[in-house]
Amino acid sequence: MALKIAFTASRAPVAQTARAALIGRYGDVALDEAEVIVALGGDGFMLQTLHGTEHLPAPVYGMNRGTIGFLMNEYSEANLPERLRAAELEEVNPLRMTTTTTDGTQREELAINEVSLLRAGPQAAKLRISVDGRLRLDELVCDGALVATPAGSTAYNYSAHGPVLPIGSDVLALTAVAAFRPRRWRGALLPKGARVRFDVLEADKRPVMAEADSRSVRDVVTVEVTSEPSVVHRILFDPGHGLEERLISEQFT
Repeated sequence: MALKIAFTASRAPVAQTARAALIGRYGDVALDEAEVIVALGGDGFMLQTLHGTEHLPAPVYGMNRGTIGFLMNEYSEANLPERLRAAELEEVNPLRMTTTTTDGTQREELAINEVSLLRAGPQAAKLRISVDGRLRLDELVCDGALVATPAGSTAYNYSAHGPVLPIGSDVLALTAVAAFRPRRWRGALLPKGARVRFDVLEADKRPVMAEADSRSVRDVVTVEVTSEPSVVHRILFDPGHGLEERLISEQFT
């Protein structure tokens, strides 16, 4: 029986061309009818697809037609159904970001990679950090800070000199971005179930924005971050090229 595949693609011409070629070869079904969803693009589009299909049972298999492809498999038009049937499944839980802004507005977003806070003006941000209701750092002067999942630990977190976390480690990385004071504080490893709260100090003078996988909220005064076990993202990888292998390989390149 033919595998029911739904193809999605970023707006990039190379991704749109690939989608047309694959549909011509394997057909296409609606997302809610698919057994597998194939996403064509880069990591940004893969994250967008995962968020947009989290309510559907079909796993997502990415093929790289973008500039960054940590979450993507190698692109090929040949033998796609066989590749999909042989693919290895990884399941990841996102983070839930809850923000309050200076006007009192609250907003929630999910993040597969990381939740980040970044200064939004010329002066450094001042953040107070609490974990599970206990004050841990009364003032961090920095360009920002982030909480990363194992799946996202090689993205922005790694660029900010945060640790790479093994898949399945049930650990989150709390990482400072260009910390000025305390100068030697580089971050912390936290249990997956930890509740992290950031309070923005001097928010009017030192505005801060928060992002959940690039979905931004400006002028935040508080940001709470928790793992969301009720949401499971299902990602397919070619055998031997799953997230665990990619996380290890990333540290030796």
